[in-house]
Amino acid sequence: MDDALFEYALRMGDTTLVLSHRLSEWTGHGPVLEEELALSNVSLDLLGQARMWLTLAGDIEGRGRDEDKLAYLRDAPQYRNYLLVEQDNGHYGDTMARQFLFDTWHYFLLEKLSASTDERVAAIAAKGLKEVAYHARRSADLIVRLGDGTDDSHARMQAALEGAWRFAGELFHDDAVTRQLAGQGIVPLHAELAPHWENHVRGVIEEATLSLPPVQESRHPAYAGGIAGRHTEALGYLLAEMQFLQRAYPGASW
Repeated sequence: MDDALFEYALRMGDTTLVLSHRLSEWTGHGPVLEEELALSNVSLDLLGQARMWLTLAGDIEGRGRDEDKLAYLRDAPQYRNYLLVEQDNGHYGDTMARQFLFDTWHYFLLEKLSASTDERVAAIAAKGLKEVAYHARRSADLIVRLGDGTDDSHARMQAALEGAWRFAGELFHDDAVTRQLAGQGIVPLHAELAPHWENHVRGVIEEATLSLPPVQESRHPAYAGGIAGRHTEALGYLLAEMQFLQRAYPGASW
């Protein structure tokens, strides 16, 4: 169980860390001040969750790697985040399409993890769920506002949704790690989250007057592999920026 739980904690920690960094890239570049502050707060929430997951991973591994070592001293093939979160921000509609698909999944996942038989997992999930409930409401509201806006806004959001949609299927992939942990009641099977996610996403997309891409398009194997360390080139550039100080000055501390 320890090896599987270590891998799962890495997935959750890496996913929230990478998305936190992506959102932080909007600081100073947001479309309006209110949105910039809100997105920065979401980024900080995800960073706090990443710290808890990576600390758990380090404790389980027992090799002296704390959250900082796991964050800054691994290369892209050693990261286990989902491909969706590493994609470039693009314009604000691209960012919100990615965020909406992720937030909806994240909420349903943490809701299940809050009932985990592992007290450490349950505690992290319960704390994060309060934050993610807000994230999910906010991103859904923005999808509606941007989708049901001007003709240009509508067209941009439809394209953004279709671009992010390709990577959504990986969120529901179950491998040996999730199957083993699910058998022990520690995590849910991710495939079981799909119907709830699809129903909620469909309702919001319809309210936004957008068209939902075919579900099978999100299941293409070409857009999966992040949890096994196979990433797009976008992650390499992200890590080069995020890890620069630690790589340039190994062991430096404030």
